[in-house]
Amino acid sequence: MSKPIVFAAVFSLAIGVSPAFAGGDAGAGKTKSATCAGCHGMDGNSANPDWPNLAGQGAAYTEQQLKAFQAGKRQNATMAPMAAPLAEQDIADLAAFYSTQTVKVGAAEKSLVEDGQKIYRGGNPASGVAACIGCHGPAGKGNPAAKFPALSGQHAKYVETQLNAFKAEERDTDVARMMRNTASNMTEHEIKAVASYIQGLH
Repeated sequence: MSKPIVFAAVFSLAIGVSPAFAGGDAGAGKTKSATCAGCHGMDGNSANPDWPNLAGQGAAYTEQQLKAFQAGKRQNATMAPMAAPLAEQDIADLAAFYSTQTVKVGAAEKSLVEDGQKIYRGGNPASGVAACIGCHGPAGKGNPAAKFPALSGQHAKYVETQLNAFKAEERDTDVARMMRNTASNMTEHEIKAVASYIQGLH
């Protein structure tokens, strides 16, 4: 597969949509999500751009990330203690619930739309930056089967933080270094532009 097609999965965080995953019960997940609502909102839409939207995120990806926090493979001082007590069924239920919610798409900064769209749809072949569209899809819905996250409507600030974390090798939960290899070749402007574009993508 060519490099421009392989833009690895971001963030988030905190976005394929399935009512249940791996035995997850969305109804039970809604009840269990009460402890998550303070940061991620009652419906998975966070009011704070530092914290990811979870609404509409593929269940398989959410499960994977919660387990990474539990195992210490992904570091975050807030998420580690939140994920630690979760049983496998709790994780499956929460993932199922968030996958059924609808993400509230924001708006991209007008001055960054053109550059952000170029990176998202075409990458930067000259510097080895892969196009995001290859893994995350034309509308940012992700690829649930491959556990590539949905990005549509994700907070620009959160996306920017995660891309910079991959670039600095502070986050290494990406498969085959796809995100680290891509982010390492991105300029500060490219990161900011594509993050803004993703916030308004739908």
